[in-house]
This record gives sequence, structure tokens and C-alpha cells, in this order.
Amino acid sequence: MQMPQNSFKQALQSGSQQYGLWLGLCNALSAELCGHCGYDWLLIDAEHAPNDLNSIHTQLLAIENTPSHAVIRLVDDNPALIKQVLDLGAQSLLIPMVETADQASALVSAVHYPPAGTRGVGTALARAARWNQVDNYMQQADAEVCLLIQIESVTALENLDDILAVEGIDGVFIGPADLAGSMGHLGNSAHPEVVSAVESAIARIRASGKAAGTLVADPTLARQYENKGVQFLALAVDTLLLAKGAKLTLERYLSDNEDKN
Repeated sequence: MQMPQNSFKQALQSGSQQYGLWLGLCNALSAELCGHCGYDWLLIDAEHAPNDLNSIHTQLLAIENTPSHAVIRLVDDNPALIKQVLDLGAQSLLIPMVETADQASALVSAVHYPPAGTRGVGTALARAARWNQVDNYMQQADAEVCLLIQIESVTALENLDDILAVEGIDGVFIGPADLAGSMGHLGNSAHPEVVSAVESAIARIRASGKAAGTLVADPTLARQYENKGVQFLALAVDTLLLAKGAKLTLERYLSDNEDKN
């Protein structure tokens, strides 16, 4: 059996623009639906959405049947959880709240097998290895893992150059919401000081040779960040799209009724 290739990692390495969608509904059917909507990548959020290993597994299966690529955001940098999600078959991980080069280095170690890292070996039980049916899985797995780290605090920005010097980081995602809070602008990711900080970080990330990413629902600001060099860009969140569409449908219907009366 052949090793699954990480098309998302290949796209980042080639400089191809990658558009994504955030998934927080924790549902395989909605994940599969979104996977057929044309997005390059779908982010399964296990930090703020109530995802567990079982729901991540079912969504991975669903997305594999679509043209999109699944990226998993974990709740933290726990190497034991990283091991479990990699064994489930995830190839691209986003780790939140990375603030130091030492933390970034530990993450690189956690996603690689020895001697390059410390990932535990359990391929007979791992879906990723198709239960030892993928030929030479352990010899190929490291090359297919895409490690994305999330910087989202003033401390992370202060340490960004040291973080970027860590080898084995494929991309750096800027978390605008938490960064805004850290900068004293909670709830206002579009504040000029936050936007300036994000743009400065994008430039530093790109100068290091790594891919830069972020999540921006506002199309104007998203285009602005893309023009500054963001390569993997999430444009919306499934929960917000559903809420907005549901409200708009009801409001339009009630408005039509009022006009008729």
C-alpha cells in the first residue's frame, strides 16, 4: 500500500496560494459538504470546538473523499495528543499558543520519529500506517507531516525571529483574535495596531522562507493580508456561515410578509 501524499504541504513548498475554511460543527457530513465547495484546506478545530479523537477521525474520513485537505488544530502542544492524532492519519497539524523557540523545537521533535524526534512507535495500531499495511510507513511519515505553529501574543511576536530560526516548521499562522487581546484590543482584530503587527509578522515569516497564514472573515482585510504575503488563508468559519444564513433567511421572509401586509 502506498503512503498518502500531503498535497497541502507540497502546495506550501511550491508557493501555491491555499484558501481554507474553519470547521467547528464537529460533524462528518458538514465537513464532507464543505470539502466539495472548492477550498484547498479545511481546519478541524479541536481547540475551541468540542472535537475529540472520535469526531476528528470521522471528519478525516469524510474529507479524504473530497478534494480538500484536512488540517487539525489541537488544544495545546501536548506530545501525547500529537502522537494520537498523527496515528489517526492526520498529516497537517496547527498548534496554538506557541511563544518560544524551545516550544517550537519540542513540537518539531514530537511530530518526527527517532532519531530525528520523539514520536512514539505504534504502527500496528495506527490508522495512519493502515495498521502496518503502508509500505515503509515509518521511513516516509516524517516527510509528509506538515507542522504549522500559531503565534498569537505579544510574547510570541517578541520571540518571532528565534521561532522562525527553528528548522522543521512548515508554516506560521497568525491568530488575530488572541493577538488583539494580548495587545489590549480584545474583540477588535481590525484595530490599526493589530493590523500593523500582523503585517509586520507576515513580512518576517515570509523573509524566513516559511509560509504565512491567518484567518480573516472580512474580505477586504483578507485581501490586504494576502497582498502582504499570506499564503494559507482561511476565509470563514462554518458555524458563523450557518448562523448568518439561517438568520438572513428568516429576516428576509419576515420582511417580505411585512411588505405584503
